[in-house]
Amino acid sequence: MFRAIARFWKYLGAKLNSSFNERADPKIQLEQAITEAQDQHRRLTEQAANVIANRNKSSMDLDRKLEELEKVNANARQAVLMADEAAKAGDAAKVGEYTSAAESFASRLIAIEAEVEGLKALALQSAQAADQAKAAVQQNATQLQKKLAERNKLLSQLDQAKMQEQVNKAMASLSETVGDDVPTFDEVREKIESRYAKARGVSELTGSSVESRMLEVEQAAANTEAQGRLAQIRAQLGLSPAAPTTEPAPATEPGPGEPTT
Repeated sequence: MFRAIARFWKYLGAKLNSSFNERADPKIQLEQAITEAQDQHRRLTEQAANVIANRNKSSMDLDRKLEELEKVNANARQAVLMADEAAKAGDAAKVGEYTSAAESFASRLIAIEAEVEGLKALALQSAQAADQAKAAVQQNATQLQKKLAERNKLLSQLDQAKMQEQVNKAMASLSETVGDDVPTFDEVREKIESRYAKARGVSELTGSSVESRMLEVEQAAANTEAQGRLAQIRAQLGLSPAAPTTEPAPATEPGPGEPTT
């Protein structure tokens, strides 16, 4: 039961993460990644600075201990010389005192030499750690510069991708229905062309029918009667007849069953 619950929570977390990544703005995510890289470089630099500071402190401790070693060594030598001079002078008391002092300096010298060896090893380790830290900082700085340079390229590609997606969407909408009550351009064109073709067909049938010929005959008779009446009116007024028009009569196509001339 516990394993099933754990697997469910892992699945739910992965699903939420996937959904978030799909809906998240890549531009904001890119800026977050750059900010995180900069923070990481800052933390690495601070750690490297601490390592270098430890190296410097070890070096200073070693230098101070070497100075102390040199001083104790000089004091031990001086005590031995003074004990020798006292022995030559026959002063046994001073010989004992200087000899004791020389032994104390010798003991201190041995202890300091051991400390110096330890400090040398520590200084060497600190120097190596500092070199590694500086190399890590330099390498990370190079990677950060590459990321900063690549950020501009990625932002440009992201803008181009958004524009291309808008163009693709616009192109796709040309052949897709906007809604249930809005036809596509191709559907409207097909409807108009079909209607135009049908209208032309009906016009051709109407122009060649008997009724159209009868209308033409009636119109011609009416024109002839009107011309005769005008001639009478001109005669009553004592005017000369009007000159006949030279325009030829419009040619008419023979109707169905009429002979061609």
